[in-house]
Amino acid sequence: MATDYYELLGVDRDASADDLKRAYRKLARRYHPDANPDDQEAEAKFKEISEAYAVLSDQSARSRYDQFGHEGLRGGGMGGDPFNFDLNDIFENFFGGNPFGGGRTRRPAGPPPGEDQEIVLDLSFEEAIFGVDRKVELQTAVGCEQCSGSGAAEGTSARRCTGCEGSGQIQQMRQSLLGQMMTTTHCPRCGGLGEEIPDPCSQCRGEGRYRDSMSYEVRVPAGVDTGSTLRLTGRGAAGPRGGTTGDLYVHLRVAVSERFTRDGDTLYAELRITMLQAALGARIDFETLDQTIELAIPPGTQPGEIFRLRDHGVPRLEGRGRGRGDLLVSVNVEIPTKLSKQDDELLRQIAQQRDENVADPGDRTVLGKIRSAFQ
Repeated sequence: MATDYYELLGVDRDASADDLKRAYRKLARRYHPDANPDDQEAEAKFKEISEAYAVLSDQSARSRYDQFGHEGLRGGGMGGDPFNFDLNDIFENFFGGNPFGGGRTRRPAGPPPGEDQEIVLDLSFEEAIFGVDRKVELQTAVGCEQCSGSGAAEGTSARRCTGCEGSGQIQQMRQSLLGQMMTTTHCPRCGGLGEEIPDPCSQCRGEGRYRDSMSYEVRVPAGVDTGSTLRLTGRGAAGPRGGTTGDLYVHLRVAVSERFTRDGDTLYAELRITMLQAALGARIDFETLDQTIELAIPPGTQPGEIFRLRDHGVPRLEGRGRGRGDLLVSVNVEIPTKLSKQDDELLRQIAQQRDENVADPGDRTVLGKIRSAFQ
């Protein structure tokens, strides 16, 4: 059974609007979560009394509640959810802000910070693996040197806004669930800055900044990959009228390699060898990303066999350990498609010595004719 709203507030059923307001103010200060940290019961109680006050302070809602109880609040007039209100709004409107310092507070007057900027930097596969210093250029807002970011012409200065008396905010009356409420908004005259520029700078037109092309040196660490993002603090847009500068986020996009594929710190590559090298073994010079190494192919190497070259992969980024990952080399044995007459005879001799069944030259000719008929 739902708790009676009048009992929650401790008032009679004929309580006046002032009685309701005094009762709610007293209980709200007592049970507000900021005054009772980590107390879930107090938080629940605070929501209940706020719900009760939101209903009883609205004449229409109170009338339906008096006649039909909680069921009378569902549906028309109060929407699908009659209790959809912001508790911090109640405190701001009745107490001029949260008396306990929590929740939302009014924005102080002053220049806002500059915007963060984003840019995409394209890298080669090798640059991403080993790192590189690259220069990036972008159009952004820069602080005006002529007025030192103040927005005022030389020899002049900003003055207190006459629309908000320097507070950056104005108060307005509005109609809400709780009746007529006093709300606070940014001053439209000064944009919430609290100051006006009577004589604006000719370079930035009173903004304290203007758009220009800027270039920055970006140090890309070894081991980055597509999707990595670098943050350059203070390299974004300058704030208006001396506001702090935003940050620059550099999103990295890495080109695909023709020889290597990558999975985290591990690289993969393919090594093509002949069937004789696979059968007899060989020593082959193999080009890794940064050096040439001699790769020993043992006799009898099979197609698809993998050789692991430790510490020849991707350098590990900070926080993922030290050193480099591995390079995995997969063997691809190439079978000749055309043989000279002499090579054909030699291979047949080997097949005969190993007692292996192979096609004779006549069979190969017949197969060739059949294959040609389907082309």
